Amino acid sequence: MSATAAVTNRAKRVLTRRSVFGWAMYDWANSSFACTVMAGFFPLFFKQFWNAGVPATVSTFRLGIANGVASFIVALVAPLVGAIADKGSARVRLLGLFTVLGAAMTAGMFLVAKGDWLLASILYIVASLGFWGGNQFYDSLLTDVSEEHEYDLVSGYGYALGYLGGGLLFALNVAMVLKPAMFGFADAGEAVRWSFVSVGIWWAGFSLFTILLVKERSAQQALPAAAAIRAGAAELVNTLRHLRGDRTLVLFLLAYWFYIDGVNTIIKMAVDYGLSLGLKQNSLITALLVVQFVGFPAALGFGWLGQKLGPRAGILLGIAVYAAIACYAYFLKTETQFMVMAIIIGLVQGGVQSLSRSLFGRLVPPGRSGEFFGFYNLMGKAAAILGPTLTGIVALLTHDSRLAILSITILFVIGAIFLTRVRLAKSA
Repeated sequence: MSATAAVTNRAKRVLTRRSVFGWAMYDWANSSFACTVMAGFFPLFFKQFWNAGVPATVSTFRLGIANGVASFIVALVAPLVGAIADKGSARVRLLGLFTVLGAAMTAGMFLVAKGDWLLASILYIVASLGFWGGNQFYDSLLTDVSEEHEYDLVSGYGYALGYLGGGLLFALNVAMVLKPAMFGFADAGEAVRWSFVSVGIWWAGFSLFTILLVKERSAQQALPAAAAIRAGAAELVNTLRHLRGDRTLVLFLLAYWFYIDGVNTIIKMAVDYGLSLGLKQNSLITALLVVQFVGFPAALGFGWLGQKLGPRAGILLGIAVYAAIACYAYFLKTETQFMVMAIIIGLVQGGVQSLSRSLFGRLVPPGRSGEFFGFYNLMGKAAAILGPTLTGIVALLTHDSRLAILSITILFVIGAIFLTRVRLAKSA
């Protein structure tokens, strides 16, 4: 047997383990919310249906407030909830709880009447809490289903299934909206409402694989609920007191804060940027689908790359590509060029995210992954501030949206500098 075949067989054995498959299926399940709801239909439906007749500036403000409130609550409670879950060995159960909450609120959007933007906002905020809360425990369970030398491969596998699962349902939902009569719907609006229901069912249904197949490792005896809350709060205070003394963790979290903000800003700004250039909406939705399906093999490829070169090298490669994307966007003029940009984003987006997760998993103390991944998710949510603010200020001062998108390169440069200063074992 050749060396390549041996490596392939080892990877296959890892990825077909029940616990690894069950864990990765959560990405397949909840990416439906990220793709169909967050990135796809909710912003459009919120503006056109639940804010019908309202000035665009008002509806944009309301959507921004909804996103901001959800991000603030998640950032506030994530580390504490993670610490409590560690003490009570309850990460799988809490993942299930947040999943039910998010899926139910998403499906409930079907019932929101036209013009009722407040109820739509509340359901979206709670559904987002379910999404980000479930993600926190999903991320932390990486260290329970795999060994350290497997983190890169397994993390990439999760993102790959997420791109595929989210993309498949989103493709179905787009078809429902473009051809509602074929699916028995009266119009596109009804198709969008049923899309929210399909996300709730998809998210909750496929999450059962995770809940049933994943068993968390506990470095300590599980505590009853009340005792876990007290112990978790005390542990969090202790961690905050000593975190500043761990230079490696602090530098990594700072690096992650900057470069993932650049990643998230490009994700959020790409479609808006295309619209500002006068590109067609259908072409932009097609580009979003392309990102999903290109991201599937690319995330797997980055998992392999992380094993070969180390996760830090893979992240730095992805950061360099993202900086190049921002420069490329400055000169973008046509829909074909936008599609090229979408393909390149798809090649590196999942890789940067998955290798960041696997690298952080190497830095987490045993038995405290829920708590520390709470900080990880806190930094990810806090990273929703710098990029949009930077691009907004540049656009305001220069009256040039191209310069605004180009300014994002600053975040990638700062993130890369911090990342190179992180002291890691040779394998990373």
